[in-house]
Amino acid sequence: MAMISDDIVNLITESLPGADVRIEDLRGDGDHYAAHVIYEGFRGKSRVQQHQMVYKSLKGRMGGELHALALQTAVPD
Repeated sequence: MAMISDDIVNLITESLPGADVRIEDLRGDGDHYAAHVIYEGFRGKSRVQQHQMVYKSLKGRMGGELHALALQTAVPD
């Protein structure tokens, strides 16, 4: 069963409070998303660490309910 974008946003913002999260359904199928996450807590972290923080917030749903997620992370300007 595919995830809806609101669920992805909720999971990320629960784990990363204050994050600015934008989700895009790349194919319109609810299986392939792009996530753009801007979060102050990423400051000083490597890109790999930032992505790990986002994946951890998804609580094991990657590869199951959430098939594909193109991820872009950044710190606020």
